Amino acid sequence: MISKILSSAVLGVDAYIVEVEVDLAFGVPQFNTVGLPEGAVKESKERVRAAIKNCGYEFPARRITVNLAPADIRKEGSAFDLPISLGILSATGLVEQDLLQDYVVLGELSLDGKVKPVRGALPSSIRARDNRLKGIILPRENAEEAAVVDGIEVLAVETLQETVEFLSGKRVIEPTVIDVDSLFTAARSYDIDFHEVKGQEHVKRALEVAASGGHNVLMIGSPGSGKTMLARRLPTILPDMSFDEALETTKIYSVSGLLPDHSSLFATRPFRPPHHTISDAGLIGGGAVPKPGEVSLAHNGVLFLDELPEFRKNVLEVLRQPLEDGVVTISRAITSITYPARMMLVAAMNPCPCGYHGDPLKECSCTPMQIHRYRAKVSGPLLDRIDIHIEVPPVRYRELTEDTRGETSADIKSRVNAAREIQRARFKRSRIHSNSQMSPSMVRKYSKPDDKGASLLQAAIDRLGLSARAYDRILKVSRTIADLDRSENVLAHHISEAIQYRSLDRG
Repeated sequence: MISKILSSAVLGVDAYIVEVEVDLAFGVPQFNTVGLPEGAVKESKERVRAAIKNCGYEFPARRITVNLAPADIRKEGSAFDLPISLGILSATGLVEQDLLQDYVVLGELSLDGKVKPVRGALPSSIRARDNRLKGIILPRENAEEAAVVDGIEVLAVETLQETVEFLSGKRVIEPTVIDVDSLFTAARSYDIDFHEVKGQEHVKRALEVAASGGHNVLMIGSPGSGKTMLARRLPTILPDMSFDEALETTKIYSVSGLLPDHSSLFATRPFRPPHHTISDAGLIGGGAVPKPGEVSLAHNGVLFLDELPEFRKNVLEVLRQPLEDGVVTISRAITSITYPARMMLVAAMNPCPCGYHGDPLKECSCTPMQIHRYRAKVSGPLLDRIDIHIEVPPVRYRELTEDTRGETSADIKSRVNAAREIQRARFKRSRIHSNSQMSPSMVRKYSKPDDKGASLLQAAIDRLGLSARAYDRILKVSRTIADLDRSENVLAHHISEAIQYRSLDRG
């Protein structure tokens, strides 16, 4: 007999339907799985056999062939255990075949028949809804994650026996329902705030400008000056994520198996601080079985690279494509996978190898050649994609001990949101969302300075030795500063402030 049950697998961050076909034939008892199964899928036969027996069902002494269609895409993971078991029991007549066509089924089985959580529940739920199926059957631990998707029944099961009884009409399982709006609102809170940072008002201003225009930032300062503390608080002033952005981010964490326990929706901007020993595959994604890297895990949030010159050169160079395109494409012999990677890059570095060049209290022990070699580790093409360079000096004792409370993240965010609304209206007929994404023609159209501003910019390029690539960056940043001032025109003081944010371009 032949049975067919629907399941799903993940390719990139999206799911596709997999038809699990099971054929029972007379002959020497054996169990074969075809359809490009990888290791965990091949091993499922032992888990399936033990789970069926330990749940009190008879395992057929037949020649069993399991086909996972489409057969030209490699299948990985343990989520096919439950559908394969149901397919075998359906082929023996224990489970109704008609009901199996209404649901996508996912789940790993333990040897005693318990259903264990799997990766990719959210994209699988989205795919089931898009294919107009009635619902999805999956482990209880994944139910709330899948229930974020509206318009589909999410049935949570704990054992193989419970699933069989439901499909046989002997048990009723109530669909899992969650209040997405209240969940989304509650998950937006942060436990850190900008008012905790003492001093560094000019750096806070630079980060406000960066958040307002979506600009990448490089902070240069001695150890202990607060670069990491400031970077960690940047997500708290970024605009709140929309529901679609939250779904995109949650899908990435779901397929990576990194969704926090008891969390069904990623509603805060992610902050990813990889160590400088990370490989290029760890940063950009990849591996024998491609997985999202840190740039994709930072999608819709912040990627923080501390000690930037300590990263290997080949690792930094792979950042150029995602910074330019907002996506990462990983090519393999069988297929190419594209992961989203639209994030803000925030980097930090010391001014020199010892870290104290320019420090008013500690003497630098580095030679000019050592300083030059240290800074040259960050290539020009990468610096070309960073709009704001800001120096972070040590915090003075008086600033550390004073009782005055700085601006909160909520105060700064209100100004950031106002500036983003201006940009949203400006670019409503295009595919870009912020000033940092403007093309050269848009820069000429929207960032044309007044006469005083043009004279100031010319003087900066001629006298301060600013590079040619700094020209467009200054105009983009000055457009954002003007938006924060709610000014239609780019004025001289907007240009002046933007010039200060190009410290590494000065001759």
